[in-house]
Amino acid sequence: MKFQAKGPLIKRRSQVDTTSTTDQRLLDSRGDSAWLHTDPWRVLRIQAEFVEGFGGLAELGPAIGVFGSARTATDDPAYAQAEQVGRLLAEAGYAVITGGGPGAMEAANKGACEAGGVSVGLGIELPFEAGLNEWVDVGINFRYFFARKTMFVKYSQGFVVLPGGLGTLDELFEAVTLAQTQKVTAFPTVLIGVDYWSGLIDWLRDTVLADGKISEADLDRFVLTDDVEEAVSLVTAGRKQ
Repeated sequence: MKFQAKGPLIKRRSQVDTTSTTDQRLLDSRGDSAWLHTDPWRVLRIQAEFVEGFGGLAELGPAIGVFGSARTATDDPAYAQAEQVGRLLAEAGYAVITGGGPGAMEAANKGACEAGGVSVGLGIELPFEAGLNEWVDVGINFRYFFARKTMFVKYSQGFVVLPGGLGTLDELFEAVTLAQTQKVTAFPTVLIGVDYWSGLIDWLRDTVLADGKISEADLDRFVLTDDVEEAVSLVTAGRKQ
């Protein structure tokens, strides 16, 4: 029976590759670049993103994640709120972690930076955004959303969520789901914008809870407010020593 060992991979019978060896393909400069887009190579890129993320943030200290729309204009009240959030968090001794983009993210980074705090941006490769905003002091760009999300959850001790779209909702429910399923220690999550978020909260209570799809305790996993100072106080109340 044909047998071939390729590192940890075992091949038998018709799966045995008799055309070339791994070393041969590595050293053959005549080959094309298609290997850059294979899944095994992606694993190495994913590994590299985790290594860079862990290495870059390991000594960050206490931090709060701030989520919000990249489309928030500078004259939008939410922009001023995000900037105030960043400033108050920095003054309380927290680093501020955002997605590093424009809008509410830029505002939070700006507030933290101007207050002398540590302003962190975790960017993501997108076809319609142009890199990290100018207020980011420590920036890491990611190819993969799941690697980026891991950094948010691992290094944030709480989350402040400003009005946003699908990306913000994704980040919000990712954090709440991980807490609900006890994948992470529960952490405070505060939504700023009563008018903006009330419809979502009402739907969760009147439809999802009423239909038995979540428990009452799940609704207690986040707090809704218009008061920026209250929001910052809530997410910093349980600071780890």
